Amino acid sequence: MSDPRLRTLKIKTGVVKRLAKEKFTYEKEVKTEEARLQRFKDEGKDESDIKKQEEVLQETVCMVPDCQRRLQKAYEELQSILDTEQDLKEQEDYLNAVKVMEEAKNSLAN
Repeated sequence: MSDPRLRTLKIKTGVVKRLAKEKFTYEKEVKTEEARLQRFKDEGKDESDIKKQEEVLQETVCMVPDCQRRLQKAYEELQSILDTEQDLKEQEDYLNAVKVMEEAKNSLAN
C-alpha cells in the first residue's frame, strides 16, 4: 500500500507547479495586453475600444498579485511538508518536490 504522505506531497507539488506556471502566464499576458493597448492608441482607435482595452489590462494586472499570494501560501505548505517528512528524502516524489520548489523560488522572487 502506498504512503498517504507521498500522495499529499505529490498533490502539493502539483499545486505549486501549476501556480508558478499561472503566475508566469499572467505576467506574459500583461505584456501582451500593454502592447495591444499601445497599438490601439498609436492607430487612433475609437475611445471606447481603448477604454475597454485598459479595463482588460487592469484585470490582468490584478491577477498577478493574487497568483503571487496563492503561490506563496502553497510554497510554504509544501516547504513545511518537506521539512517534516525528512524520512521520504530518497523517494522520487520528494526529489521532484524539491526540484519544483527551486523552480518556484525564482517565480516568487519576481
